[in-house]
Amino acid sequence: MNPNQKYLVVIAGPTGVGKTSLAIQLAKHYSGKIISADSRQFYNEMNIGTAKPTQQELSEAEHFFINSLSIHDNYSIGDFEKDAIKCLDKLFEEDQLVFLVGGSGLYINAVLNGVDEFENVSEETKEKVKLNYEQQGLSWLQHQLEKSDPAYYSTVDINNPQRLQRALEVCLETGKPYSSFLSNSKKTRNFETIKILINTERDVLYERINNRVDEMVKNGLIEEAKSLHPNKKLNALNTVGYKELFSHFDGEIDLAAAIDLIKQKTRNYAKRQLTWFNNQDTYETFGPDDLEKIKAYLEIILQNS
Repeated sequence: MNPNQKYLVVIAGPTGVGKTSLAIQLAKHYSGKIISADSRQFYNEMNIGTAKPTQQELSEAEHFFINSLSIHDNYSIGDFEKDAIKCLDKLFEEDQLVFLVGGSGLYINAVLNGVDEFENVSEETKEKVKLNYEQQGLSWLQHQLEKSDPAYYSTVDINNPQRLQRALEVCLETGKPYSSFLSNSKKTRNFETIKILINTERDVLYERINNRVDEMVKNGLIEEAKSLHPNKKLNALNTVGYKELFSHFDGEIDLAAAIDLIKQKTRNYAKRQLTWFNNQDTYETFGPDDLEKIKAYLEIILQNS
C-alpha cells in the first residue's frame, strides 16, 4: 500500500444488520479507528434505545462521535461534517486507514462529499409550514416532503416533525430539494473512499430487528425511556424507540402496543435506509458474516494503490 495514500472505509447498512460487530473486527485487524456516523449514538443520555456498542466493544477499537453530545445540544449535519473532517485530518497523520460506520446516509454523505450552505429561511415560510403542520398534522408534513424531496424522505425519520419542517421550509424557500444542499457539493477530500454496504435477506433482517428490540426491553429500555420522558420534546428524543414509549407513559397506548410499534417503525426505517444506499451505486455489498471476503476485497484495493 502506498504509505502516502489515506483510505476511509465506509461500513454502511440498515439498522440491526450487524455493522458494529463487523466494523470492530475489521478495525482490530487493520489497527484502525472508527468514526460513528449514527446520528442517534452521538447523545450521551441515549444508550439502550440507540443500540450503542457495549463497553467491551468500545474497548476493542477506539471510537469517535459516540457519547459526544448531550440531548440538550443543537447539532446539525453541517456541524458533523466539520467535526468529522477535523477528526479525520488528525487520525490520518498516523493512520493510513480509518473506518466510518453507520446507517445515517446523509451523515455519511456529508463526510464524503460535504454539505452546501443554503439560504436562510424567511419567517414567512417558517410560519406557513408551522401553521399547516398545526392544522393538518404530521401526515401533511410527510406528504408534502415526499412530493418535494423523495430522496430525503427515503432516509429521514418521517416521524420527526422538526426535521420534516426544516427540510420542507428549505424546499419551499429555495424551490430545490433539501437533499440537493446535502449531497451536491462534492468537496475535495484528502483521502480515498472504499464503500461497503452490509445487507442480508429481508426476512432475516426483520427478525434481527424484532429480536434486538426484545433484547433492548430486557436490558432496561423502558426504564431508560422513563428517565428521559421529562425531556420528550427535545429534538434528539424525537426518534423511534423513545417516542413510542413516551406515548405509553402518556396513557395513549399500552406497553405491548408500544413495543410492537417500535419494531414496526424500526423495520420501516431499515427499509428506507436500504432504499437510500441502493440508490448509491458505488457501494460493494457483503453479508454480515462476510468478514474474510471483506478483508480480501480490501487487500486487493490496498495492494494495488
